[in-house]
Amino acid sequence: MSNLLPLQAVLNARASVPGGDMAAGRRGCPLSDLRDRLRRAGLRPTRQRLSLGWLLFGRGDRHLTAEMLYDEAMRAKVPVSLATVYNTLHQFTEAGLLRQLALDGSKAYFDTNPSEHHHFFLEDEGQVLDMPDCGITVDSLPDAPEGMEIAGVEVIVRLRRRGPVARKA
Repeated sequence: MSNLLPLQAVLNARASVPGGDMAAGRRGCPLSDLRDRLRRAGLRPTRQRLSLGWLLFGRGDRHLTAEMLYDEAMRAKVPVSLATVYNTLHQFTEAGLLRQLALDGSKAYFDTNPSEHHHFFLEDEGQVLDMPDCGITVDSLPDAPEGMEIAGVEVIVRLRRRGPVARKA
């Protein structure tokens, strides 16, 4: 019974978040859907994976760091270490459930939408936004080294707020 308490806390927290229902617009049990999703990805649906998966995927597509997910887990009373959060994020990435983004040298960001798409990175806030699909093309890629192939191309547009505009005299 005590094994269910952290997951139940996550479920209760999600029920009170607008748009937090994984099964919005679908029939069935969201927890069962998550278990199936993990199994299809080749991962055993452990209590910690289910709890962290619920926190990750329960709000739709978003971008977060391990520290952000750890903070959410602590608020939801999910007993996990930061190391477990990192391990789980990397396992989910290897299984194709997440996409890791190389945006800032000091932090790894994870995207709950693993499909190929591009991003804006707001440097001042450390925030990641999906770029609207606007038909970006990348021409003139170099040839891949011998024995290698290009697996994908990511476009990251870094944004920062403009400073005060100097007036001309």
